[in-house]
Amino acid sequence: MKILWEVGQATSSQIIDRLSETTEWKPKTIQTLISRLAAKGAIKAESTNSKAFLYLPLVGEEEFKALASKSFLQKVFDGSLNLMVASFIKEEKISKEEIQSLKKLLDEEG
Repeated sequence: MKILWEVGQATSSQIIDRLSETTEWKPKTIQTLISRLAAKGAIKAESTNSKAFLYLPLVGEEEFKALASKSFLQKVFDGSLNLMVASFIKEEKISKEEIQSLKKLLDEEG
């Protein structure tokens, strides 16, 4: 998704080339990811004059992150935000600044 947000549109070959620079994913894995994103309505495939498709993002970065976060929370922590935050706090070093930021956010929302 980051690639499509950056460039606006790309073929699967272009996406594969870009992801190959930063990951060790095989082209077939990337093709599967592209297909799943299209099936979920996150990206759109448009026909071109060649046999390649041009992929465009249908959701913005913030919307995508919100949906992915909700999905992760539900799948991994059965929807419990408390369990997720507790898990991250136990496993990761959190700075005093981050703790203050979280407290402020909770005070504003609560």
